[in-house]
Amino acid sequence: MNYASQTGDGAPLLAESEAGCEGCKQYADIARKINAADGGLSGDYFERVTKVTGLTRGRSSNRLFGSAAVTIGSYTTKDSPTAEPVTTKPRRYTEKVALSPSNGNWVMYEIELKES
Repeated sequence: MNYASQTGDGAPLLAESEAGCEGCKQYADIARKINAADGGLSGDYFERVTKVTGLTRGRSSNRLFGSAAVTIGSYTTKDSPTAEPVTTKPRRYTEKVALSPSNGNWVMYEIELKES
């Protein structure tokens, strides 16, 4: 996710996700439009995982579910080179994930962000 925000290239994120991961697609789409490489994102925008809640296997599926506490610093975004910059204050949120098995690895099935 940090790589997509930095470069605008969401392909690696999507490659490690199931085709139906809507949260992954949304994140990649936003990163393609607003990213550090094109000057649309600056400041302390990297996501930092501060705590991971244990992963649990779903009762009726072979997926793993878990969540992580994430912090992000103050950063500025611009929708276009001439747009007014918008500054976002530091914040914390919970990143809920679901993972699916794929060829001996785990891939992102879904991701959801909730502000704490």
